[in-house]
Amino acid sequence: MPAQAFHLAFPVHDLAAARRFYGELLGCPEGRSDEHWVDFDFYGHQIVAHLVAGAAGHRAINPVDGDDVPVPHFGVVLTMAQFDDLAARLRAAGTEFVIEPHLRFRAQPGEQATMFLLDPSGNALEFKAFADIGQLFAK
Repeated sequence: MPAQAFHLAFPVHDLAAARRFYGELLGCPEGRSDEHWVDFDFYGHQIVAHLVAGAAGHRAINPVDGDDVPVPHFGVVLTMAQFDDLAARLRAAGTEFVIEPHLRFRAQPGEQATMFLLDPSGNALEFKAFADIGQLFAK
């Protein structure tokens, strides 16, 4: 687990679907749970899927480097090897991407690999990676 980890709670409409998506497809171990919520270890961070009818999903887009980025979204910064492995696993599973895995800001400060997808409740997730993690906040 990172020295500092974030905690994020978000709505889902189906806990079984959330368990399949986060637990099985993304490989996030399940933590505590009850009939209305489930904790997941999201790459060392705690995310909590809360059962809330009709409240999930992104509501807007924002243009970023030629892509229509879904807003709101959440995600994680991975190593390049983790990113490549996850992208391959998602493609093999037939995942429909909102934004296909690709390199953004090519040859510019902040160059990064990125991909966006939706969970079964329509929550948008971004996974990104940097060849040089020092570029994370580069301007």
